Amino acid sequence: MVTDFAEHNAEVQEMWAAYHRREPTRVPIIFGINPRYTMNRPEANPEGIGFTEYCADPAKMLRRQLEHQHWIRHHLPQDTEMGLPAKGWHVSVDFQNTYEAVWFGCPLRFHDHQVPDTTPILDDDHKRMLFDQGIPDPFSGGLMSQVWEYYDYFQSQIKAGYEFTGRPLLSAGVPGLGTDGPVTVACNIRGATEFFTDLLAEPDYAAELLSFITEATITRIRAYREHFGHPAKNQGYGFADDSIQLLSPAQYREHILPHHRRLVEAFSEGGPNSIHLCGDATRHFKTLRDELNIQSFDTGFPVDFAALRAELGPDVQIQGGPSVPFLCTHGPAGVRQEVKRILESGVLEGRRFVLREGNNLAPEVPLANAVALYEAGREFGRY
Repeated sequence: MVTDFAEHNAEVQEMWAAYHRREPTRVPIIFGINPRYTMNRPEANPEGIGFTEYCADPAKMLRRQLEHQHWIRHHLPQDTEMGLPAKGWHVSVDFQNTYEAVWFGCPLRFHDHQVPDTTPILDDDHKRMLFDQGIPDPFSGGLMSQVWEYYDYFQSQIKAGYEFTGRPLLSAGVPGLGTDGPVTVACNIRGATEFFTDLLAEPDYAAELLSFITEATITRIRAYREHFGHPAKNQGYGFADDSIQLLSPAQYREHILPHHRRLVEAFSEGGPNSIHLCGDATRHFKTLRDELNIQSFDTGFPVDFAALRAELGPDVQIQGGPSVPFLCTHGPAGVRQEVKRILESGVLEGRRFVLREGNNLAPEVPLANAVALYEAGREFGRY
């Protein structure tokens, strides 16, 4: 467990510098964590705020994020800055992974002890509805008017000198500059069963829907980049599309790759690019590397790390580790052995591996297991 935060932060800063120089001495270790991990922890959420309240009140969203960050920084070891932030706090308007579907018009739903979700709107009687309505306004369509209202609230707190535990609130972000991917969004707004049936039975409609979603996504991201003064393109671009795990390599190449290419070409100067893919999607990685210059893969599960490294070669960055179900159901000793197994699989060839949970730390993962992952990574991830 980390006790000297200053020493930890100095060591981590040098570790990352060495990694980016391609001279790492050990494997970097991170976690994907958002406020759901601490929602049911009274010590981190003393007011017991749930997602319904969190999403309904920007003041509660702000407070909950800061309490979450404070707890994570003091209890969960990883290769990021720990302890109080040196300069101040950074927050973001957060409706979890619903914002794109709600932007297109899907209703937002809340369930007990779960993250918010949405329900599809494009049933068989209304499957062309979005084509008739056109691309939603990037700033006022669906949920986005609320997103920007919350963003304005956060900005007002920054200007008012808001502090938490003696550190100022420095910046706030909004969702919408990225995307969960056209296939995943299609599943959200049409329904997964319906969309993949369309792909086989009505491929022209499926292609039209994917094209509409991709064009809308590009329109929104461009509008936000312009609003914030960001460059139209960056050297590299990163996105996600978890639902491609449901496709064969041939189906991906025929039906989806052209839309992913449009996204990448819209925002990348050529790469290297990156992608997040949960689920059983590694059969697509070589195509993504070769066709889109994806050089960094953030993985979920299941993943055969030895086979993946052998296929992609030593120069591609792979992020991954023990699956979240494994971390939920095994003890610290089992986690230690699983980390050892992964790090000794051959995935460290090229020194381009980042250890993390696969993927996104669930509330059911005991803190002791996260600590065990970090400590095992430091023990077995030495070069």
